[in-house]
Amino acid sequence: MDLPRHRATPTTSLRDTSDSSTGSWDAIEWTKIEPIARFVSHANLDFLLDDERVVAEGHGVVLVNTDDAGVLIVTNFRVIFLSEGTRKIIALGTIPLATIEKFNKTAVKVQSNTRQLDKTPTQRLLQVIGKDMRIIVFGFRPRTKQRRAIYDALLKCTKPTILWDLYAFMAGPSSFQNTSSLVRLLDEYFRLIGKVSHHASMDMIESGSFTLSNDLWRISGVNSSYTMCQNYPFALVVPKSISDDEVLQACKFRARCRLPVISWCHPVTGAALARSSQPLVGLMRNMRRMRNEISVTNNNKLYVFSCSNMDEKLVAALCSNLDGSRRKLYIADARPRKNALANGAMGGGSESSSNYFQSEIIFFGIDNIHAMRESFVRLREYMDTHGRTSSDGMSSFLRHGGSIWGGGNLSSMSASVSTLGDSGWLLHIQNVLAGAAWIAARIAMEKASVLVHCSDGWDRTSQLVSLANLLLDPYYRTFRGFQALVEKDWLAFGHPFSDRVGTPSISEFGNMSFELSRQQSSTSIPSSPMHQSSGTFASQPPVSSHAHNSNNYSPIFLQWADCVSQVMRMYPFAFEFSAAFLVDFLDCMFSSRFGNFFFNSEKERLQVNVFESCGCVWAYLADMRRSEGNSHVHCNPFYDSLKYNGPLLPPAAALAPTLWPQFHLRWACPEEAQSGEIEAQCRKIKLKNSEMEKAKEVADRKLRENANAIESLNAELRREKLLNISAMTKAKRIIKENTDIKRAIQSIGCKIHISNSGDCILDIENNPEKAVQKLHFSSRQVSSSTVNNDKKDISLSVTEDDDGNNVISRICETLCPFRSRDGGCMWPNGGCAQLGSQFVGLKANFDAFDRLSIDDSYFKPK
Repeated sequence: MDLPRHRATPTTSLRDTSDSSTGSWDAIEWTKIEPIARFVSHANLDFLLDDERVVAEGHGVVLVNTDDAGVLIVTNFRVIFLSEGTRKIIALGTIPLATIEKFNKTAVKVQSNTRQLDKTPTQRLLQVIGKDMRIIVFGFRPRTKQRRAIYDALLKCTKPTILWDLYAFMAGPSSFQNTSSLVRLLDEYFRLIGKVSHHASMDMIESGSFTLSNDLWRISGVNSSYTMCQNYPFALVVPKSISDDEVLQACKFRARCRLPVISWCHPVTGAALARSSQPLVGLMRNMRRMRNEISVTNNNKLYVFSCSNMDEKLVAALCSNLDGSRRKLYIADARPRKNALANGAMGGGSESSSNYFQSEIIFFGIDNIHAMRESFVRLREYMDTHGRTSSDGMSSFLRHGGSIWGGGNLSSMSASVSTLGDSGWLLHIQNVLAGAAWIAARIAMEKASVLVHCSDGWDRTSQLVSLANLLLDPYYRTFRGFQALVEKDWLAFGHPFSDRVGTPSISEFGNMSFELSRQQSSTSIPSSPMHQSSGTFASQPPVSSHAHNSNNYSPIFLQWADCVSQVMRMYPFAFEFSAAFLVDFLDCMFSSRFGNFFFNSEKERLQVNVFESCGCVWAYLADMRRSEGNSHVHCNPFYDSLKYNGPLLPPAAALAPTLWPQFHLRWACPEEAQSGEIEAQCRKIKLKNSEMEKAKEVADRKLRENANAIESLNAELRREKLLNISAMTKAKRIIKENTDIKRAIQSIGCKIHISNSGDCILDIENNPEKAVQKLHFSSRQVSSSTVNNDKKDISLSVTEDDDGNNVISRICETLCPFRSRDGGCMWPNGGCAQLGSQFVGLKANFDAFDRLSIDDSYFKPK
């Protein structure tokens, strides 16, 4: 829930202001206590939930359990106690209204040292008893009328006259939207019969197309309108060989028409775990084979007795095998044998093995709801008496840190242990554990089918069947599976949460105003006595917060959750969720903040449209985990799904239960209840390990990236090396070709020089005729060549002329830049082509041409 689990350090100790001679809380002079500010600004109440509003406030109130002084606030959802100094919520004094089992006003007149009793102010107290194992006492200053205001607010808010005044309906679904439980139930049925590829939907439900089947079982819609059984789900899993007509006939032989149906089936062997109510054998024991129907009215309940043939046929179908053979059947009656026989006088009773083929009847001896309620009351009083935070503020054996133990007598210690044993709570837990373990062993080891029932089939039957499911199927030990288990075997199959837990109920559905019943039972749970050392004590009758007969109240679901915690203690690696999740889940259920556990049946919840009007507890718990993932306190850090992927079959020696510290001790002994610290440390180590693994993954990813980059560079280097080799080969080839060209040019009497600047100078030999011959000879072999150096390419073309005599002219024309426009030579008789001069080449030195001595005949006209 939203409340802190630790107890705040007391800010104002009342013992510090009391008379040192007495050293007792009872000796406080209440008139000397100064109240804190008379008004708490609602703007500062940022801890209020959405749509939560303040109804009443009390100032200068003392939480007797811890000697804390502060402000007591009543809202439309809970009672909140704020510390005087820090204005922080003190968890012990803060309790949801629906978690309050009863409350009453008391008055104590303390005897002072002067023994003037009449002059001693009366201590005005308000005792609040919770369903979650705590007993809280608030003290109020006299003559302030604050206790009356708080008491009246509690009366008003715990018993609204209209259903829509409940906080769950006022707050609405909010951010915790609730999907249809019918769809989730069908999805679980599909999983059980091996049709996981199918997904349920509202369209499928409305059209009735959900009736799938396998070789042994089928999903029936015979109760889709809740006419056959009002407290059974709309869909049932029954043997495939049984028709709907036979189902309707067989249901008449069971109390409240709760006929045998499948709760779980083994996916390989086909062994089934079925549930039902008691058979109506009773007065009809000698009329079993008669086909007429007899109606008997008893205690305003209508029992219909009919022929049991169809019931026998239905039960026999639970033992079917695919090969046509029959497996053994165990009929487990959760009641003591004497109780089952006593029910025969009222028309009930138990089966006879002679009427059910290959069957064996087993009685588990688990007591009824009244014994469980009395046991829980004794356990709660034991915890309050012997805890650190006792409701009387002084009488706890461990109140002073163990320095005082019952006056120093070891007999007090023995008496406290005896009191715990006398409560009978652990013995009841052991009986339920032993019964569920026995059922799981018969199905897993013997491959037998088991039919479980009690009287009505919704209390002890739900405990045994759901706990056996948890032992058999590892899916139910996960978050999603646990939700499916609770919704299937507790909510869908009609455990009366309204009667047993005190969640909202509807007295009559015909009244569309949905007024809650305000009937108060004449039989109420005895309140925990206030342990007084001196003075007089007076109190008013306790007011129950239940909107129904409190004689039906019983902690059946809490007892089952206690059994689950015992299995978790035996197999700490087998569950995905932790004990903290189980405690928070119970707190949500008790608080009635969400509508999942309202009313007594699936039919009632649908008629009030709870799933669209209220929030969903499963969505709320999932949202809590979503922020932190597997590191959340609800997640079990030891969970090993691979190791524990099969059934859990605890031996009898391992079924000795202990107190559930996270739940039973959290209010009375908060320091001793911290058994989850080991889980917290392991969770921190796991978180650090997870961070290290993430860092390792990042490092590995970078290493892979670097390796890929290096490989890419190596490939690039290999490509560059190949290109370099190719360029070197090409360069060698070009050098060789240039050498050949140079030799070819020199062979015709020319010399070629290539300077570093890229200039190319070609010198013609003095013997032009020889050069012509060489050129003529060479030009046949060389048509073109390319000279290549590091800076530029130079192309030189030498082409053979048709007229060998004009070769010199062609060379002159090619090399001389002083040719006239018409192609003539400006110095035709200069014989420059025959000169081996440095001044004639690809580049001419004009100054040198100016200094040439030219023959006078050159200027004479021809």
